[in-house]
Amino acid sequence: MKVTLEHISPDENSSFRVLHIKDVPISELNWQYHYHSEIEIVCVKNGKGTRHVGYHKSHFEDGALALIGSNIPHSGFGLNATDPHEEIVIQFKEDILSLPEGEPDTNSIKKLLEISRYGVLFSSKIKNELFPKLEEVARAEGYKRYLLLLEILFDLSKTEDFELMNTEVMPYTIVSRNRTRLEAVFTYVENGYQNEIDIMQAAHLANLTKPAFCNFFKKATSLTFVEFVNRYRIDKACILLSQEKSIAESCYATGFNNITYFNKIFKKYTNTTPGQFIRNL
Repeated sequence: MKVTLEHISPDENSSFRVLHIKDVPISELNWQYHYHSEIEIVCVKNGKGTRHVGYHKSHFEDGALALIGSNIPHSGFGLNATDPHEEIVIQFKEDILSLPEGEPDTNSIKKLLEISRYGVLFSSKIKNELFPKLEEVARAEGYKRYLLLLEILFDLSKTEDFELMNTEVMPYTIVSRNRTRLEAVFTYVENGYQNEIDIMQAAHLANLTKPAFCNFFKKATSLTFVEFVNRYRIDKACILLSQEKSIAESCYATGFNNITYFNKIFKKYTNTTPGQFIRNL
C-alpha cells in the first residue's frame, strides 16, 4: 500500500481540476493513500466503499460527500467499492478563490475552508441535493465553471448538516517523513490481515524496536497498531457482509478466530452488530 504525494495540474483553460469517474471498472482505478496541496470536494453518487481521511476510517453504504483540506492524507473513496461506481472530484487551490474581506457570505466560505483541515462529511441529503450541480461543473467550460465552484462552496458553507471526520489535524509531514516505514507496515497488514498479524514483524519492517514502533505508529496514525489492524479487518468484513457472506465467513476470512470477539469489535467500530448491519443492507 503506497503513500504518495500527488501532483495535480488544473484542467486545460481552467484554474482547477474536475474528474467525473463513470462507467470505469473499479479494478482499473487507483485508490491509494495519498496527499496533495489542493483542497478536494469528493462525491460518490451512491453505493458502498471506504472513507479514509486523516485519522478517520469508516465504511459507507449510500454514497458520500466530503470536503478534504489541503495536504490531508486520504484514500480515494472508491476504496473497497463495488461496480458500478460513479464519483465526481473537484480539486482546487485556495488561492484561486477571490473572497473579499468582511463580507458575510465570503466569511462563511472561509470558515468552511478552515474546518476542511479536519475533513468535513456532509449528509446524504446534502449529497443528493448538490450532485446535479457537481455534474454541471463537470460539463461546464470557461468562467461558468468557476462560478459553479463558488456556488457549491457557498451552498456547503450555509448548511449545518455535516460532521467533522477528525478531532485533530493530521500533519502531512508525519506521513511524508515516514513514508517508507508506513508503506512497509500498511502493505504487511494489507497482505496478511486474513492471518495472524505479528507486531514484532511490523516493528522489524519499520526497522524499530517494539516500544519505538508503538510510539511511532501512534503518533503517525493516532491509533495503536492493534486498533489499526482491527479497523482494517472490520472494514474488509463490511465488504464481505455486503456481498452476502455469512457472519462466520466474514469473521474467519478477516483474521478473527472468535465470533464473539468479532461481534464485539464490529460493534465498537461500526456502532452496530453484524446481524443489524446485514438487515440494514
